[in-house]
Amino acid sequence: MSLEGRIALVTGGGRGIGRAIAERLAQAGARVAVAGRTQAEIEETAAAVGGVAVRLDVGDREGAPPAIAALEAQLGRIDVLVNNAGVAESAPFDRTSDALWDRMLAVNVTGAFALCRALIPKMIARGFGRVVNVASTAGLVGCAYSTAYCASKHAMVGMTRAIALEIARTPVTINCVCPGWVNTRMADEAISRIAEKTGRGEDAARRSLESMSPQGRMVEPAEVALVVAMLCSDEARSIHGQAIPVDGGQVMR
Repeated sequence: MSLEGRIALVTGGGRGIGRAIAERLAQAGARVAVAGRTQAEIEETAAAVGGVAVRLDVGDREGAPPAIAALEAQLGRIDVLVNNAGVAESAPFDRTSDALWDRMLAVNVTGAFALCRALIPKMIARGFGRVVNVASTAGLVGCAYSTAYCASKHAMVGMTRAIALEIARTPVTINCVCPGWVNTRMADEAISRIAEKTGRGEDAARRSLESMSPQGRMVEPAEVALVVAMLCSDEARSIHGQAIPVDGGQVMR
């Protein structure tokens, strides 16, 4: 499975799942543009993978197009797009503010759509392209107290399937990976919130999340990155429009 000579853009690439994806794609031979909002993180990851850092807020509709144009001018093209950037916040549905709702949709799906719209036609014209959208098991099932987050991730899955049908006869594929709880800073933040709201200790809160998986553990970022890299390969051309769980069996319950 080689990505030699390919140029990849990974949003939210400075840490967690995004960094693991950037590392895996670079190991497979791709030159990786590491995009994100935190300059220090994206520069560190870019240096580690021999790529380039791109300051990009996918939730900023006005700022994203010039950033992509500048990146294309620098690299010439983008062969692989990994829409990994995301945010997660929780609240009961009746306490979900308009601002929270808008933020979840803007970052988790609208930003990904804008990048797909900008880059997929160019991939088609060049004769190759791979798009992988990082959704969540929350895009496959409902999760209490996460209405906005679930809505955004369901939208990501639906968007992927719809685009897949439109471009099925082209040399571009688009798929989703749907991780369960992944051992990242985002999970640590969720554990802290659970502990604070329930009065349980953080160890107990962590065990409650781990118990959602039949394997009794969280997924590691590198495990998600492995699936993403596979979907980006030439050999994966028949995998199209899919939403692939990476969750230790959580959604089969």
